[in-house]
Amino acid sequence: MTNKSTFIVADDHPLFREALIHAIGNCVSDAEIIEADSLDTLQVVVEANPEADLLLLDLNMPGVSGFSALAYIRSKHQSLPTVIVSAMDDPAVIRRSIQHGASGFIPKSSAIATLERGIRAVLDGEVWIPDDIDLRDDHLDSEEAEIATAISTLTPHQFRVLMMLGEGLLNKQIAFQLGVSEATIKAHVTAILRKMGVNNRTQAVLAVQQLRINAPALLEATSDDQAAT
Repeated sequence: MTNKSTFIVADDHPLFREALIHAIGNCVSDAEIIEADSLDTLQVVVEANPEADLLLLDLNMPGVSGFSALAYIRSKHQSLPTVIVSAMDDPAVIRRSIQHGASGFIPKSSAIATLERGIRAVLDGEVWIPDDIDLRDDHLDSEEAEIATAISTLTPHQFRVLMMLGEGLLNKQIAFQLGVSEATIKAHVTAILRKMGVNNRTQAVLAVQQLRINAPALLEATSDDQAAT
């Protein structure tokens, strides 16, 4: 690659970010690396670098609820290839990652050589997953797909507020953390409910929970995998 490449590494563990940065350096010379350790910083760096060559994303970061960040980023930045790098490497998790638009899934338990192989494959336009994973149907559960579509209509601020609602925070707590008025948060919540097609914040939280790692769809798929072995 002749032009300087930009990579976003989103993981809340500094040591693993270093491992990813090392793997990137072995794949691409003179790469610009931008780091994120939470949903807040992830949103900022993605918005500032929408033309980045690759996003390496952990599913379990502060402020992130399951596949919600992946679904949101893929809906807003379809040209940004995103690879999930996660310790949660159950086959159902890998399948759902690809179904939500990820270009690859690399288990955190992988050797550096495997990380590099996965990164190179995605940079070459391939979808990379572990060799022993059967993707089966590439379509999401219809309810989960509808929720992901609704989330894609949210603004960055609305998405952040929705994730904080999912953490059980009250409007005044969200307002304090974001440094805005409670009236602003109430307006965001009203817009979120309308876009999500629900009547109250409890229903909105329940909807987002369908994108959790351990959502019912995952539990059913895991049971199927175990029954087949």
